[in-house]
Amino acid sequence: MKGIFPVEPGQLVVLMRQPFHIPDGAGECVLLTVLHFESFVRWCPRSLDEQNLTHISEFHLLGLSEDLKLKPILFGLFLSVYLVAVLGNLLIVLAVISDSHLHTPMYFFLSNLSLADICFISTTVPKMIMDIQLQSKVISYRSCLTQMSFFIFGCMDDMLLTVMAYDRFVAICHPLQYHVIMNPHLCVFLVMVSLLFSLLESQLHNLIVLHFMYFEHVNISNFFCEPSQLLNLTCSDNFTKNTVTYFVGTIYGFLPLSGIFFSYCKIVSSILKIPSSSGKHKAWSTCGSHLSVVCLFYGTAIGVYLTSSVLPSPKKISVSSLMYTVIIPMLNPFIYSLRNKDMKRALRSLQSRTM
Repeated sequence: MKGIFPVEPGQLVVLMRQPFHIPDGAGECVLLTVLHFESFVRWCPRSLDEQNLTHISEFHLLGLSEDLKLKPILFGLFLSVYLVAVLGNLLIVLAVISDSHLHTPMYFFLSNLSLADICFISTTVPKMIMDIQLQSKVISYRSCLTQMSFFIFGCMDDMLLTVMAYDRFVAICHPLQYHVIMNPHLCVFLVMVSLLFSLLESQLHNLIVLHFMYFEHVNISNFFCEPSQLLNLTCSDNFTKNTVTYFVGTIYGFLPLSGIFFSYCKIVSSILKIPSSSGKHKAWSTCGSHLSVVCLFYGTAIGVYLTSSVLPSPKKISVSSLMYTVIIPMLNPFIYSLRNKDMKRALRSLQSRTM
């Protein structure tokens, strides 16, 4: 069977040989099928020959704004925020180390949270500042995976907030046994378990992304390689993407949040039983800072992770991500120190020593 068949650009010609009966005798005919595969072949090959196709070597971070007039303002703003966050959290760590009165489980966990915040904000903001200065949006595939690996510190915040809720539960509901239960060995163990779970979470995202070799496109609607958004770019069906997203979100979001919710239910029940109003106020004062950070962190982090594939505006994703990756690490030192007399005394003591 010979002939010339016109084919439009972006169409794939598939030749299928199918036998059928001809009145003059048995024979075969070649059926020509033209399929529209333009967008499919370009990014997400399935059964096609992949030997001539190249893997994606870089991604484009869309960032917060493409307006060139705003670049100098954003550069100065985020540089200032980064310096304040690093300096503030570093002061918390130094104050806890230098003041023996702060050598308690609550401040031990707080100092670890501050260290995690320093590392967490350092994985995203320096790259964003450099991109603003150089007017670049490109991040290599390897750099993107590396950034996702250091996302361990974001998950560390998640785990430590849960541990701190348990610490407050023991302190308020079992005050007489507090120092026996929250002994140094248990405190170190809880931090190490938090680190282990965070490491597993960050590597899980990397393994999932490495499993998929091709992506639908290279534009990431954020200023860093956010794991759930990178997963949404992979060439897999929506069921697989949603299953992985909600499974990881349940393990590392819903379960810790459930532990925090259970702890605070017990805490509220115990506080209501305290007869004096001063006692209730003192009990609430030890929980207020932690509860504020929990609401801010979980409200934005889980929201971005679970809804990044359905949010209509990339800018909403970027702004929400900005809250839990930049703003909250900057605010933590102020939240935990401004209303804390022990911390303010330790900071004044640290200042007097350095002067």
